[in-house]
This record gives sequence, C-alpha cells and structure tokens, in this order.
Amino acid sequence: MVARLGKVSTMTTQTAAGMVAAAKQRIANLTSDQVEQELGNGVLLVDIREPEERQQTGAIPGSIHAARGMLEFYADPTSPYHRAEFDPDKRVILACASGGRSALATDMLQDLGYRNVAHLDGGLKAWTEAGKPIERS
Repeated sequence: MVARLGKVSTMTTQTAAGMVAAAKQRIANLTSDQVEQELGNGVLLVDIREPEERQQTGAIPGSIHAARGMLEFYADPTSPYHRAEFDPDKRVILACASGGRSALATDMLQDLGYRNVAHLDGGLKAWTEAGKPIERS
C-alpha cells in the first residue's frame, strides 16, 4: 500500500475516469444553479481550462484563469508562484470544460489544506446547457 497525502492506494493501475469518479466521492459537486447562487458572495471561481479553450468557448463571468498545470503552484502559499487571490480559508470553486479536471483539482486543493472548495460538476458544458451567461474576451 502507498499513502498519498492521507489517501491509501494499492499499486494497481487506475484509469482517468476511475480517478475522477473516486475524487467526486471526496469533494463537493455543485450544479450550475448552486454555483450561480454563490457568485458575488466573495467566492473565488477559478477556470482551470487552457487559454485556448477560454478563447474558443468563453468563460463564466467573474471567473479568474489559472491553468490546471500551474494550479498547485498558484494555490500553495509557500510557492514562489503563489497568487494572492488563492486563500486556503476562502471559498473556492473550480470549473473546467466538463468536470473531470476540476474534480481532480478540487481533490488536490483539499490535499493542500483548502477546506471550503468545490467544483462545478459538468463544467462549462453544464453551465451553458443550463442557459447561464458566458463572457467572451
């Protein structure tokens, strides 16, 4: 058995889909309506998609961009890349295209000590299918 930040794992191979499903069991999964209700209440909404994705499909109004590849470094207060808007004591909601990357990233933020973190289940796809607003740059 191998322990990874409080998670015990056997040395078996996993699939990405299996990892996402397991993460969703450990995190808060919010609907588009729930995320919309939280906007404007001091929540930090983080879009973790790649810049090209944001250019192609737009973004949720009020979201900040932090690509998934740098998220740990931006979120860790001890990192030289830490961004001040990331606060482990603040409400943080992550979003991606369809909810897989944000589920894994939310789980990781919990490992970093974020206790009030959630993700938009279904991602931007669910957001747009619910008729929610999108901003384009």
